[in-house]
Amino acid sequence: MPTEELSESPNLGALYLKAAGTAPLRRAGRDAELPDTEYVRSGITIDREHLADYNRLCGFGTRDELPITYPHITSFPLAVRLMTDRDFPHPLVGLVHVANRITRYEPVSVTDSMTQRVRLANPRRHPKGQRFDVITETSVDDRLVWSETSTYLRRGTSDDSVPRPEGIPEVTAETPTAVWRLPANLGRRYAAVSGDRNPIHLHPLTAKAFGFPRTIAHGMWSKARCLAAFEGRLPDACTVEVEFAKPVLLPSKVDFTEQPRTEQPGEADPAKLFALRSASGKPHLKGRLHGLPE
Repeated sequence: MPTEELSESPNLGALYLKAAGTAPLRRAGRDAELPDTEYVRSGITIDREHLADYNRLCGFGTRDELPITYPHITSFPLAVRLMTDRDFPHPLVGLVHVANRITRYEPVSVTDSMTQRVRLANPRRHPKGQRFDVITETSVDDRLVWSETSTYLRRGTSDDSVPRPEGIPEVTAETPTAVWRLPANLGRRYAAVSGDRNPIHLHPLTAKAFGFPRTIAHGMWSKARCLAAFEGRLPDACTVEVEFAKPVLLPSKVDFTEQPRTEQPGEADPAKLFALRSASGKPHLKGRLHGLPE
């Protein structure tokens, strides 16, 4: 696997312009291969003011420990760089982030210096097109402390002969744990913190150009906000996976619900299920978290 060391974070603004300009050229077929390049960036340090802004927006408290979702922010420019390289077969604009899995092996401190490695993997067919993964590994002092799999879908011709992947179970609890009112400018505020300035999050007119009646919230904000509700209760070593369903239109009111799962035979730490739904009950996100064995 070719590995390229980057001395600084890629410029997301320039990459989005590149993505818009090259989108018509990326017309690869259903079984297109992914490039095997891996980008590596070392010496990543955390800006405390930026971390504080992220924490406030996502609902986390002020701590020296990074929220479990924060390393996604520092690695995201590397992922976009991969998905705008010349040999990447799909147009970036139009890809759908359908699932995200994060494993934290140990907490990461704001004073830690991180190394992050990002690559593409596992292209496979889906009934609605093609899926692939963006794999990120984060190390501190050569110890793997955090990993992430972000799954994207490129929509294409429907094929019902392709089996659907097994999903996260539904939350059956009917009473919400919390109700959150989301402002109209949430997408722009999260874009300013995360660098993810996909036009569907920024303005009603650009959202409508891509088929949405209003701007929509970022999926990773939704995941972070749900996990902020578990603050103080997440194990140091744990895995949290989510599936994104219907977009969260802004402004809106959403219900967060958590539910413990019945322990399965041989399962030392039963998973907890959670969900984010609209006020009318439409699913936005399904999630599952569990601790790792010691």
